[in-house]
Amino acid sequence: MANELAQESGFGVVLDEPSLPVAPMVNGACEMLGIDPLYVANEGKVLAVVAAEEAAEGLAALRAHPLGRSAVDIGEIVAEPAATVVLRTAFGGTRIVDMLVGDPLPRIC
Repeated sequence: MANELAQESGFGVVLDEPSLPVAPMVNGACEMLGIDPLYVANEGKVLAVVAAEEAAEGLAALRAHPLGRSAVDIGEIVAEPAATVVLRTAFGGTRIVDMLVGDPLPRIC
């Protein structure tokens, strides 16, 4: 979803790895299978883009609803690098999150 946003808007998306809500069980399963959890299908989620000065208010509104109580701020929109998604890792580095080519696993639905 972030790659589509970056490519369509022309802006960069910087994701903050420690903020991403990936459950420990999901991380463990992905490690065992050798896949990146950022590329696993995750239906029922929403990615909202709001002005930075309204982020706290937006999060509060989402968290006020039972289905949004786990809402988090996962990153920011930037001018550069344009049309690219970058992940700030937990170790302080960065890496590009490319568009997935093919499916890492068959969809079960």
